[in-house]
Formats: sequence, C-alpha cells, structure tokens
Amino acid sequence: MRFAVFQVSRRGGRETNEDRMGYCYTSEAGLFALADGMGGHPEGEVAAQIALQTLAALFQQDARPAIEDPQRFLQDSIVIAHQQLLRYADSKDLSDTPRTTVVACILQGNQAWWAHCGDSRLYLVRQGKLIARTRDHSYSELQEALGRTSRPGEAFNRNVLFTCLGSPGNPMVDCQGPLILEQGDRLLLCSDGLWGSVEDFEIVQQLADLGIGEAVPELVEQALRRGGERSDNVTALAVEWESDGDPGGDTTQNLGNSGFASTIQGALDADLVAGMDDEEIERSVREINEVIRERASRR
Repeated sequence: MRFAVFQVSRRGGRETNEDRMGYCYTSEAGLFALADGMGGHPEGEVAAQIALQTLAALFQQDARPAIEDPQRFLQDSIVIAHQQLLRYADSKDLSDTPRTTVVACILQGNQAWWAHCGDSRLYLVRQGKLIARTRDHSYSELQEALGRTSRPGEAFNRNVLFTCLGSPGNPMVDCQGPLILEQGDRLLLCSDGLWGSVEDFEIVQQLADLGIGEAVPELVEQALRRGGERSDNVTALAVEWESDGDPGGDTTQNLGNSGFASTIQGALDADLVAGMDDEEIERSVREINEVIRERASRR
C-alpha cells in the first residue's frame, strides 16, 4: 500500500484538548482512528486515549499481516474499547464513566471499511465529489434522516448523542464497507469541532482543491476562527490513497509480514500523563492485554 497522511489537533476555548487520533499499519493493512472525549463526564482525554490504544493493540494482534474480516474487526474492537472504559471506571471507583466518540477506518488491498459511534465523522472525497459520510448518532441527525421537521417550539441540540463509548448501555456501532478505492481518494476523519463550524461542501471543496497537507490545517484554522473564544477543540486526520509520489507519504512495502508501525501507542505516555499516573497507565495496558488474550482464547 502507499498513502499520505496529515493529522493535526488544536485546542479551542477549552481547558484541555480531549481529542485523540492516530494510525498504525502492517505491510497489507492500515488502521486510522480518531476519538473525541466527551465533556460533562470525567477524564474525557483518558477515554479517548484508551479507545485508540485498545483499537491499536487489537489491530497489532489481528493484522497478520492482513485483517481477516475488517468489518467484524471494527465492530468487535469498538465494543471492546467500550468495555475497557467500564473496567477503567470500576477500577478507579468513579461515579461516572469516562466517555468518548470514535471513528475508525481500515484500508486493506484496494478497499476501505469504516465504523463509528457518536458524532466524530468520516468523509470520503473522490474527484471533487462527496462519495460517503458517516451519519452522527445524534437526535438532530436522526430527525433529519427520518425526514422529520421540527414542530413549533421543538428543537434538537446537535450535541446530544444517543450513543457513545462508556455509556451505561451497549454502544451502537455503524459499520460500512467494503468500498473499492481509486488513486487520489481522500478520507478525512474529524471531530465535531471541525464539522460543527465548517459546512460539508466547504470540507469537500478544500479536500478537492488542495493537497491534504494544505487542506487540513486550513480547515482546522477556519473552524477555530469561526468558533471564536468558545471554539471546541478541532482535530482532523486525512489520508490520500495511493498518493502519486508524495514525498511525505507512507509506504508499507518495506515492512515484512511481521512488521508493524504505529503513531497511537507511541504517544501513550505523553497523552495520558496529565490524567493518569504510571501505575494507572500500566494497569490500563494490562487490562487491554487481558482482553486480547480472552478474545484469542475464544477463537
């Protein structure tokens, strides 16, 4: 595989940036993921990091070097990440569980699969046109999908979600794919801090007119400007498939069958230090490894 990646995360008018993102890959498969820790609940940044860390650990286990069933992998891994958050809250005796949204995509062969829970989005742009976009798990988007218009005095806050990771009930995970990729296809994973201030047509236009290394930072800055002092955190990760000779692109051709590269696990200590001490980090890693062993033993 050959692809180019550009990722950026900026803190808006919030005390902390609870967004997390990253990617990992083998010689035949790539996982790209983004999580947005939810305000109003404790340790949102920890929730987002645990979610991504879980996905990366499971990907490293299952990609040998390809994922046998990418759609099932995404479904199962996101549910396991949810379970990890419940375990974390129980281990710390928290009265409320840390919560996060998540969107993840697997590229393998010449195909793409993706899944999400919450309102972090994926966009797929091809030759200047929007080919696919995830549907938020929000009451406002649900009403729109059902073709229902609001009654007088009735309004749905787009920030109110009916599912996420870490909630008391089982999370709803929407999976899509496979979709055959074409050279130059661009995928964007982003938090609601981006799409909440920048319209879909603007996102598509920027991704179509500029390289991802120019389009992504411009979209992020645009969202921050429009959000002003109370702007949400803005995070985006873009991938260009089979980028034509992009010197900043990644290639998997130099990885052997057992090779694995990741930007998710490598950022663990720096990202979690603010919310967890060393003992808590080690316990989280042990718990994830325990889930991995349990999952493998059931096969």
